[in-house]
Amino acid sequence: MKPEIEIFRDYVRKKRLRNTPERELIIEEIFSSQNHFDIDELYLRLREKNQKVSKASIYRTIPLLIESGLVQEVFFEDGHLHYEHIHGREHHCHLHCLNCRKIVEFQDRHLESIEKRLGRKFNFDIISHKLEVYGYCEECRKDKRGR
Repeated sequence: MKPEIEIFRDYVRKKRLRNTPERELIIEEIFSSQNHFDIDELYLRLREKNQKVSKASIYRTIPLLIESGLVQEVFFEDGHLHYEHIHGREHHCHLHCLNCRKIVEFQDRHLESIEKRLGRKFNFDIISHKLEVYGYCEECRKDKRGR
């Protein structure tokens, strides 16, 4: 599998855009963690490492990473979009705790078969799906009962 940075370099070259050292620092930071992130969190992580990357560069780079298939928008929370890198990872969905904001990633082969069945039923070429399920995790349910 091609490294993320090479995929991105090829993508910007095809789009006749310029690749910059800032963009490469952004990509390296995103792919150094498996965590979901928003732009502010990413900016702070880069600053903590003394990386000189502007927030504007992050805002300009994220859409290119999405278009190139390396990153996807995951969910909207607290007025911010959150993202995750997807290159080299299995497709998965998310459970969100509405209380503690814990996120559990899961895979379910039944969802994949539903997706295939829907594609056949509606003669639709399904590329992907995104499922976000909201509720309360076990710890938060226990806390509510204990009050």
